[in-house]
Amino acid sequence: MTNVLALFNMSGGVGKSTLTMNLGYHLQKDIGKKVLLVDMDPQASLTTFMGVSPFDLNRTIFETLTSKDELPIINELHECDLIPANIYLAQAELQLASELRREYRLSDAIKKVNDNYDFILIDCPPSLGLLSINCLVAANYLLIPIQTEYKSVEATVNLLQTTYEIAQEVNPDLLVAGAVPTMYDDRTTQSKRALQTIQEVFSELKQTPSFEHSQVFPEIPRRTDFANSTSEHLPLELYSKQNTAITALKDIATVLGSLK
Repeated sequence: MTNVLALFNMSGGVGKSTLTMNLGYHLQKDIGKKVLLVDMDPQASLTTFMGVSPFDLNRTIFETLTSKDELPIINELHECDLIPANIYLAQAELQLASELRREYRLSDAIKKVNDNYDFILIDCPPSLGLLSINCLVAANYLLIPIQTEYKSVEATVNLLQTTYEIAQEVNPDLLVAGAVPTMYDDRTTQSKRALQTIQEVFSELKQTPSFEHSQVFPEIPRRTDFANSTSEHLPLELYSKQNTAITALKDIATVLGSLK
């Protein structure tokens, strides 16, 4: 069975695209899983981070969603395959507004390639529009990156219930894999307080069936090498082999690799 993970947070700037690229890399390289990355964000950060210029593409996920074209898979970028995006994806919600089964376009498309992959990681846009609904319908697991700043945590917690309720409406089988605390700085009280809040919230949510097996994954420390590695279009390990954040990324990939 292919595990489809939607990496989703309605707040932007939480390290979602960076996390998608790095987890995909470690799932393939260290765990031996065949991985497909899907960029569903019109900002196309994942596409750019993987070393593909969004403006040079003739076909992206946009054509698949709006015209039901074949998935434009780019093979073997840093161990993973990629379905790219560009800014034209922002037009998809308008074009699909009157279409039947519009929320199933992504799900229908990736089902055609499920047998080729063990994991499909979807980098969702930071909003709860039709593109994100497509991601939630297509996924069987939800992974939530949360920046460890108290304001970010507070906003995410407030939106989490709304997201969960909508997700259950469109995909009642969706399970929550857990939260990944990002940009953690153990020198600051704010980061420690934010991490504690995340842990407390998810401890309470485990009483809900969809959150029963969820967990708070190891925190990803704030490192300037993340920005440097993405500017070089490389996973962190290929840019800075000794970076301490790599241990957390490997640990998360190991847990995800054991999902049923």
